[in-house]
Amino acid sequence: MNTVSGCELFSSFEMPSLFKQGEIMIGGIFPVFNKEISSTSTFKREPPGVKCAGFDLRAFRWTQVMIFAIEEINKESALLPNISLGYRILNSCASPTNTLRAALTLASGPEEIKSTSPCPPAISALIAESGSSQSLAVAGALGPFQVPVVSYFSTCACLSDKAKYPTFFRTIPSDYFQAKALAALVKRFGWQWIGTLQSDNDYGRNGIQAFSDEVKKLGVCIAFVGTILRTYPMDKILDVVEMIKQSTVKVILAFVPEGDFYPLMKEIVKQNITGIQWIASEAWITAPRPSTPEIYQAFGGALGFVVQKMAIPNLKPFLTGISPYTDPGAAFVRDFWEVMVGCRPVLPGERTGTEATNDKCTGNETLLNSQDVFFNVTELRVSYNVYTAVYATAHALHQLVFCQPAGEKPVRPCLNISEIQPEQVTAHLQKVHFRNQFGDNVFFDENGDPPASYDIINWQLRDGQVQHVTLGHFASAANGDYKLSIREEEIVWRTGKMVPSSVCSNVCPVGTRKAQIKGKPTCCFDCIPCADGTIANSTGAADCTPCPQEHWSSERKDECIPKTIEFLTYREPMGIAITVVSLLGASLSLATMMVFIQYRETPVVKASNSELSCFLLFSLFLCFLCPLTFIGRPTVWTCMLRHTAFGVTFALCISCVLGKTIVVVTAFKATFPGNKVAGKFGPAQQRIIVCSCTLIQIVICILWLKLNPPFPDMVFRHSNKKIVLECNTGSEAAFYAVLGYIGILAIICLVLAFLARKLPDNFNEAKFITFSMLIFCAVWITFIPAYVSSPGKFTVAVETFAILSSAFGLLICIFAPKCYIILIKPEKNTKKYVMTKKNMIS
Repeated sequence: MNTVSGCELFSSFEMPSLFKQGEIMIGGIFPVFNKEISSTSTFKREPPGVKCAGFDLRAFRWTQVMIFAIEEINKESALLPNISLGYRILNSCASPTNTLRAALTLASGPEEIKSTSPCPPAISALIAESGSSQSLAVAGALGPFQVPVVSYFSTCACLSDKAKYPTFFRTIPSDYFQAKALAALVKRFGWQWIGTLQSDNDYGRNGIQAFSDEVKKLGVCIAFVGTILRTYPMDKILDVVEMIKQSTVKVILAFVPEGDFYPLMKEIVKQNITGIQWIASEAWITAPRPSTPEIYQAFGGALGFVVQKMAIPNLKPFLTGISPYTDPGAAFVRDFWEVMVGCRPVLPGERTGTEATNDKCTGNETLLNSQDVFFNVTELRVSYNVYTAVYATAHALHQLVFCQPAGEKPVRPCLNISEIQPEQVTAHLQKVHFRNQFGDNVFFDENGDPPASYDIINWQLRDGQVQHVTLGHFASAANGDYKLSIREEEIVWRTGKMVPSSVCSNVCPVGTRKAQIKGKPTCCFDCIPCADGTIANSTGAADCTPCPQEHWSSERKDECIPKTIEFLTYREPMGIAITVVSLLGASLSLATMMVFIQYRETPVVKASNSELSCFLLFSLFLCFLCPLTFIGRPTVWTCMLRHTAFGVTFALCISCVLGKTIVVVTAFKATFPGNKVAGKFGPAQQRIIVCSCTLIQIVICILWLKLNPPFPDMVFRHSNKKIVLECNTGSEAAFYAVLGYIGILAIICLVLAFLARKLPDNFNEAKFITFSMLIFCAVWITFIPAYVSSPGKFTVAVETFAILSSAFGLLICIFAPKCYIILIKPEKNTKKYVMTKKNMIS
């Protein structure tokens, strides 16, 4: 409250601070102590002040870097010339509630101001905080007052929401980018089955959620999510340890601040849980406390991402110059001295009490020769973020006060320092853009985030000390893409030199596919062999690929091989048998014809009409040769030839038989007085009958070949592993028309021969024709169902069998008796015997 006599606060929190008065004040909140000692409030009196434990050297160095940066700016002539920056730095105890107390304390101004002094300015900006939960509390509380907050270590992506946190900025990339970096690392090494650990706060929960969203796009499964916090009792920590021991994962991501993770790390080392490849978030991968040979036993080879390192010149002398004797009232310095030197400083005028003498400092101690990592300023990461945050705030204030960027001349204030408003600082922070002394461009995007850039760190043990070795780099691009570069050959893995494998189920080999296990993540599956006719020619196939129609799967189901093409060949037993029988029948037909020509003047040959017999024998010769066209690989010409040749030759054959039957019947009719039928049915008429009947079949075949001819066709229905190459008839109607016409001729022959079977000649040819036609019809009646039901090349075998059977039936039934008399019983080859009226051959 601003009054005539000065400023007065109604109440305040008792919080020790590092303080220096300046014309423009900048606040700072750091977790100098990393654990708040809880106390029970009775609500009967004012609660006691907050007590904290666990002095954190790293956080204390952050406070000193902030002081160093402010002192450096105050000495600089180009940045805020003639204007002094002041600071007030408080401890948060790594607690959101205590961070909120600190933020309200800083926003309220100094606690003790003399009544004669004017009210000093409140802070123009706040450098806070390391934990995301703490930063959420600060940004939420100070946002409505437009006080800009610049964080140096809070990475939660939730803080990028400008609608909720309009005054929040940070000099460390968001976990949105870290999640992408971690997912890229997981993808690079092919890890599919990962465990995760999160801190029970906004940092851990949001970080693991962002990581899970990224890796799910890559098909990676999260085996478990363990939750830990520094204030958890031991039984909860043991539950997480048991979860790790029971799981089959070999890679675990710990998205946890170092303070929350350290108790679990000690328990893992205690229980000797090794063989796990740890992936770290930036919050603990470079933390000094766990970077010990003891912790390395279980966590050696850990990989993680951190912001780039930087060496700040002149910082080491500043740090070694810290002393409780220089500024006895400075907060936290005495605690620092106790940790670093090992004794408690005794200040002038202070009572020594009853403490042991060996615990008191002599006053001669110095830090100049200390080799502690606290003074190693060559690999600063978070400290560099603090340094950058202070300079970004200073540049924003410079632009606000001088209305021009730093470094430009002339420098003349355009705004009175007392008129600076926090919202103005926020607006200029959003627009700040400069190149610092290290060559880095410092700016904030529309969400208050800096450009994303990480180093890849690997824990390695060198000379008995844990080293954070940089082995690669990750950077995001403006188009949303990223680039990951890593020297894999230099990585020290927890499991040795080989990249560890982490899968729920091993990759399915070729010839198998994944089958999801019910109730388990997608990374857990069984490998099932591909079905016949399908293949998987790559490992880890989700589905099997069907083979093309002309191919079939190999035995291993890893490739499609051409199906076996099947057709009747001359080399197989069936083809050889058909060929032999065909040639035998053709030879017998030619032999019989030679016999008939040789004995053409004998009564038996004359009585059987030698011209028609020779025509019949010639047609039978062609019929016996027809099956040969059914053997071999079907082609367009052989398919057309085999069916048409069969139809024409058998039509010629049956036409000759029909002619012989008509001759027999007319010859008998001629024995009746006055009957002149035999004279009208001479050789010319016989030729006309044979030619006309055959011509009809030829016409049918020509129409068949013209309209829809037979063609070679691949048939797949008979076998999965074979292709039956056969002749498709083209037109089923034409095929059965050819068969039907032959059947009609055969039935006519059968009827006429049956009617003439009891003619009174000793040599009654009608009986032999009847027998031959009965055999012919029987064969072809049984052929149709057998032809339709026979698979593959057996269809051809059935057809050739029908052709040969019917041809042999005609040859044997019609010509065997005649050849028997001609060759074996020549004494019966006389006109007298032939003309004798008997019922049977004697």
